[in-house]
Amino acid sequence: MPKAKGKTWRQKFGYNVNQKRLNWNAGRKAAPRIECSHIRHAWDHAKSVRQNLAKMGLAVDPNKAVPLCKRKVKAMQVDTEERLKELVRKPYVLNDLEAEASLPEKEGNTLSRDLIDYICYMVENHGEDYKTAPVNFIGRYLIPNSISYLL
Repeated sequence: MPKAKGKTWRQKFGYNVNQKRLNWNAGRKAAPRIECSHIRHAWDHAKSVRQNLAKMGLAVDPNKAVPLCKRKVKAMQVDTEERLKELVRKPYVLNDLEAEASLPEKEGNTLSRDLIDYICYMVENHGEDYKTAPVNFIGRYLIPNSISYLL
C-alpha cells in the first residue's frame, strides 16, 4: 500500500549527538574484530591485510606462500629461484602463536564431576555387581549396561 503524500520525513541534523563518538562507533562496527589477541595487538589499521600479515611473518594465501614445484623432464633444467623473503618486522607475533600452539590441549571429553563421583560411589559400594547398583538413595536409575559403559 502506498504511503500518504507528504508523510515521509527527511533526516535532520542531530545537534545533541556527539559526532566524533558516532563516527568512531560506526568505524568499530564496520571493521571486524580479530579474535586472536596476538594479531589484534600488533595490527596496524593504516595498512592493508596483506601488508599487516607480511610484517608478522604470516601468509594471506597459502598457495603463494608454499608454491608447488612443477616436475620437469630433466634434472639439469630445474631452475632454483630464490624468492626474496620479506622482512619480518614483528617476529614476536609468530613466536607467541607458536608458543600457544605448542601448549598441551586440555581434554574436554571427560564426564562431569558429579557423574564421576556417582560412579565412584557405586563401585565402592556395589563393586562389579551392575544389577544391584542402579537403585540407590540418590534416586537415579541407570541401566546396568550403561553403568558398565561409563566405567
